[in-house]
Amino acid sequence: MSVVVVVGAQWGDEGKGKIVDLLTAKAQVVVRWAGGANAGHTLVVDGKKYVTHLIPSGILRAGVTCVLGEGMVVDPAVLLEEMRTFRAHGFLAADEDLVIAERAHLTMPYHKEIDRLREEGPAGSPVKIGTTKRGIGPTYESKAARMGIRVGDLLRPHRFRELLARTLVEAGPTLERLGGARPNAAQIADAYLAFGAELSPFIRDASRFVFDAIRAKKNVMFEGAQGVLLDVDHGTYPFVTSSSTTAGGACAACGIGPTSIDAVMGIAKAYATRVGAGPFPSELEDGLGDTLRERGGEVGTTTGRPRRCGWLDLVALKYAVRLNTMTALAVTKLDVLSGIDPLRVCVRYRHPDGAVFDEFPYHQSIVHNAEPEYEELPGFEGDIGECRREEDLPAEARDYLAAIADHMGIPVRLVGVGPGRDQVIWMGQKAEPRLRAAA
Repeated sequence: MSVVVVVGAQWGDEGKGKIVDLLTAKAQVVVRWAGGANAGHTLVVDGKKYVTHLIPSGILRAGVTCVLGEGMVVDPAVLLEEMRTFRAHGFLAADEDLVIAERAHLTMPYHKEIDRLREEGPAGSPVKIGTTKRGIGPTYESKAARMGIRVGDLLRPHRFRELLARTLVEAGPTLERLGGARPNAAQIADAYLAFGAELSPFIRDASRFVFDAIRAKKNVMFEGAQGVLLDVDHGTYPFVTSSSTTAGGACAACGIGPTSIDAVMGIAKAYATRVGAGPFPSELEDGLGDTLRERGGEVGTTTGRPRRCGWLDLVALKYAVRLNTMTALAVTKLDVLSGIDPLRVCVRYRHPDGAVFDEFPYHQSIVHNAEPEYEELPGFEGDIGECRREEDLPAEARDYLAAIADHMGIPVRLVGVGPGRDQVIWMGQKAEPRLRAAA
């Protein structure tokens, strides 16, 4: 496996956790590079469901070290609760199983309160983008303003209290302006320094740890959070997350040179979903969208919000492939499409003024107003949850996957046919796609 980056190729919730869990059967180190407790990966092993928010999905594999990288923002209360949960299930048995970057930034209580107040504020308040209200954006704001507090500061109580007092000079008035109350510095300091004492065995120079692992020829996997179309630079701004979700972001966030990366795998659902506000050209706001939501269990792992559902958008997916120089795709939840005929895929956008876009538009207003144009493929029937080989799939399902590969110019190597760890198919040579224009 060597060094592989796994990224979400849509708007998040693509099933990255399951794919990472599967691939970590051969990994020694799994690294998360960005985001915070706004992420949610659901894993099903032997019929039991596990959920991660901060700890990488490699936590379920013995002998794997999970790394929370420098580009992350860490809510220590959430992290400790997650650690206790996994320990109760027999995982995270040794201190060596987890590394927390000293340079990762801390999500503080006032970050979460600012996030909540902005999202719940009256009309005319800052744009509401449908955040998870976990304080992620405000934490990255503090980081960019050079007013943030890092994980390593928890190990230096005097410095932590000084930094907290300085930060509250800015955060206090912001909270009051939004209708909140000034935080209690003493309470925050006492709680967070207690968190730091509990986390201290795991706090290290994560970048150096990962570098040494790569130099030692270990198999290292970088696990993305959210999706490429939520990238702060390249996503559907301002309806994005606050960090870099692309493969290049893994290098920048963890201090690893791009020449260290051997492959980039993108993860996409066989259809598309999105949580929160923002453009979604192929969204289905009808009974079929409801059917996809119900069959796919499309409820946010972190928020519990129902996900918006739609046809697979190949324009947006091709954009994600380009941004990350993906070498292969994994397609999840193919089983959800069984019994739907015909299947549609969006192959271009048309603007109300008549302009046609085969490539993802760079201007936000175009994406907001784009009308999808579709091509169709025949649907397939039957329960494919027991399929384990490419040839076990119905011919129409194979054609659907082949059409995706043909449009992307890279192979589909892995297909998910159910939620279980074993419900996957490793793909061989792609079949010839058979598309027809949509009526």
